[in-house]
Order: sequence, then structure tokens, then C-alpha cells
Amino acid sequence: MPAYHSKFDTEIKVLPLGNTNMGKLPIRTNFKGPAPQTSQEDIIDEALTYFKPNIFFREFEIKGPADRTMIYLIFYITECLRKLQKSPNKIAGQKDLNALALSHLLPIPGENGFPLNSMYKSPQSKPDEDEMRAYLQQIRQELGARLCELAFPEPNDRPSKWWLCFARRRFMDKGLVGQGVQL
Repeated sequence: MPAYHSKFDTEIKVLPLGNTNMGKLPIRTNFKGPAPQTSQEDIIDEALTYFKPNIFFREFEIKGPADRTMIYLIFYITECLRKLQKSPNKIAGQKDLNALALSHLLPIPGENGFPLNSMYKSPQSKPDEDEMRAYLQQIRQELGARLCELAFPEPNDRPSKWWLCFARRRFMDKGLVGQGVQL
């Protein structure tokens, strides 16, 4: 059975993110950043939908720039779930994920700690790098807000075990940060 790929590579014209090979896809968000706005389903919805089946794959054939963006989001969802394991309720989870989204410790493509540098083109100039950082921060913030809504069905309870059971899994046997690194 093949992995689930992003439908945005075939349905819409994906803008490149600066001078890199990642896609700059429109998202539904209230957070400030360079991402184009949309009112329809976006790459974050798709990453959250395909996270559970895709996390089991050790190989993932990249078919376009939207797939690269989705891979980054899947890696980030795993880090979010690791962070949510310690959250006692939804409000604490939102604070933890907001702090994680704004963290400068998360590597971007092209930096030494990024797990798939061979498959991503690094930013060639400082403006491209700044645009990539701003876009990735914006989608991390939005993803964190939406993941909290899914992971906490009851605001005063702990996160759902049906989401946290994936916290220890690693997509393609890799993670956004090395094993044992605390963010």
C-alpha cells in the first residue's frame, strides 16, 4: 500500500517557497505571516488527516513541493505529540504548542540538524531563509492550534490516548530533532 500524498501537487499551482523546493501553500489562519489565505481545506488539514496512516511508512516518495511541506508538518506533529504527553489540560497544551511553534531550536531545511537535507533545497539567500522561517512558523502555529482541538476532546482532561499513542513513532525512522532532545 503506498503512502498518502498531498493532493495539492495535482489540484492547484503550488507556489515555491522562496528559492527552495518546498511549496508555499495557502492556509486558513489568523496568525500573521507570509502564507496566502484560503477558506477551503488546506495543507494543515491534509497533514492532520494523513498523519496517522503515513506515520507507519519507512519510505515516502516525494511527488512535488506540497509533499515536502506535508513531510515537514508530519515531523512537526510528532514533536507536538511528544510535548502534549506532559500537558494536564487543553490550556496547558495550547501554551506548550505555542511555545514550541515559536522555538528557534527547530531546524529548517538546509540547517545541520534537519533530517532530510538531501531531499530539500536549502534557501540560497537571507531573504529566502527569512521567508521560509516566517512561513514555517506560521504553519506551526496554526497546526498547533488545530491539533489541540483534536487531541483534547474535553478541555479539562488529559489529551486523547488515540493521538498520544503516536508520540513515540517516527516517520521514515527520523524526527525533526534528534532522539532525546527536549524542546
